[in-house]
Amino acid sequence: MRVSELMQSNLVTIPSESLVSEAIIALADAHVTGLPVVDAHGHLVGVLSTSDILSALAERSPEDERGVLFESTLVRDLMTPRPMTIPPQAPMKEAARQMLYANVHRLFVEKDGELLGVISQTDVVRAVANARV
Repeated sequence: MRVSELMQSNLVTIPSESLVSEAIIALADAHVTGLPVVDAHGHLVGVLSTSDILSALAERSPEDERGVLFESTLVRDLMTPRPMTIPPQAPMKEAARQMLYANVHRLFVEKDGELLGVISQTDVVRAVANARV
């Protein structure tokens, strides 16, 4: 089985210049735990996860500093740059191996620099549970 057969292609992306408050809304609306961050040309430049946001919140103590995080901080300031990618024709076993060894929850699927989708640990587990893998 190939990555292209299990990847999610209906991606919600967030521009790197967006506010963290906008990203939180996008995460909640899409029911996902991570968003691909794109530049002005639509190229993948990072990933913003709920873990990134929670870590930033934990580092701020007073309530007013937390408000600043949401309303004044740009996504690019919290995102993890250069997220891991995988080509669509890669075997699922390779995707699972990369996620396991890199301790990441998702790989973005790219072909010739174009963002096509995402494959997550959940997708792999779902495929195993449904006897697709």
